[in-house]
Amino acid sequence: MGNPATINELAAKSATSSAEPSEPRGRDRVSAKYIWLLILATFGSYIALVAPIGISLALRIQDIDPDHVERLGFVTGAGALVAALSGPLVGMWSDRTRSRFGRRRPFAFCGIILGFCGLAITAWAPTVPLLIVAWMFTQAGLATAMGSLLFSQADRLPEEQRGKVAGLSGFVQMIASVAGTGLASGFVGNNYLVFLVPGAVGLVLMLLWVALIKEPDSRNSPLANPITLKFALSQMVFSPREYPDFAWNWLGRLLFNFGVTFATSFTTLFFASRLTDSGDVADLGGLIVALALVGVLFTAGGALLGGFLSDKLNRRRIFIAVAGVVFTVGAIILAAGGENLPILISGASLINLALGVFSAVDQAIVLDVLPNADSEAGRYLGVNGYSTTLAQSFAPMLAAPLLVLGATGSDKNYGLLFIIAAACTLIGGTIVMLFVRKSN
Repeated sequence: MGNPATINELAAKSATSSAEPSEPRGRDRVSAKYIWLLILATFGSYIALVAPIGISLALRIQDIDPDHVERLGFVTGAGALVAALSGPLVGMWSDRTRSRFGRRRPFAFCGIILGFCGLAITAWAPTVPLLIVAWMFTQAGLATAMGSLLFSQADRLPEEQRGKVAGLSGFVQMIASVAGTGLASGFVGNNYLVFLVPGAVGLVLMLLWVALIKEPDSRNSPLANPITLKFALSQMVFSPREYPDFAWNWLGRLLFNFGVTFATSFTTLFFASRLTDSGDVADLGGLIVALALVGVLFTAGGALLGGFLSDKLNRRRIFIAVAGVVFTVGAIILAAGGENLPILISGASLINLALGVFSAVDQAIVLDVLPNADSEAGRYLGVNGYSTTLAQSFAPMLAAPLLVLGATGSDKNYGLLFIIAAACTLIGGTIVMLFVRKSN
């Protein structure tokens, strides 16, 4: 790792030199081959991840501990925590990788191999503690592989292609959420195939990207300061004063994700309370599937529309502001829609449309405002990920007391929750529109 004096000198030099954001090198447009292999790898890796979350882990927990299926929350929560914490660390390590294969491909390769092996161990795990550990390894591997694809985009995409690629990525992620669960459901009854068949799809498509997309040899790139524990911890935060555009977008993204999580975490329970006498989700029957399909259609459509139009018009912030307004309208419709199914579906559809536009366009904005994009893309993309994971971790806990405010008996105050969700997304979109200056 080098002697401490040298490390401290390098760190001090790095801190001084990073006061000014380094602009990315002029970039040529990437080829259609790069884009489509990237999109296929994204699709495959999401299938490998979503299938266990959607169905396989629930089947496994019922098999291992049928009397305590609520422990599934510990399994998925532990995996999400590992993915969140590993993001910036893997990003920093990837930034500093010097190899003939480049900086990103080695992590994509190792990550998908680790994730696939983790899926095999998850399928075998005979106890809940072992299941938790196996799923933590799985999510660490899959998160590393998927993160490498985003790091590669930060390295190579010119500004005029970022919206298009983000839109396509958002589209296939939505399709993967349905395809992964559907694929796994075809192998119910076989503990291994229900995990490994979706995992194999992710493995093959990610390895295609690794094998066919070449990166420049990074062995002669300037050496960055080595990673020590103190340095790593310092790099997991950033200075809003030095990078205001990145900071404002981070805050806007955090608030928007809080609103999205408030609304989407309880949508199924909300529909059950409004449309059934018992309030039980089981009584919704096929309506759950229909709502999921409609949601995927609108989210995927919003991602494609927002991504392509933001590139075509060379405008991004206005799409985020519009997404905040559309989400707000949808949330208000849900809050005031009573028991009218068509009205409730229209409200949910607007929410999903706004989510699709936001997810695609804001990903492009992140790449536009990324500090030190040539040398520290992995680090800052990892830090940016906290704007999603913090919302997904804390919004459901904050929603619990909100649901009982002013409620009587077994009723829940879903109306209040949707109004607060609307306020979060509207404020988040407004922040991005007014204060992020580097992106159009």
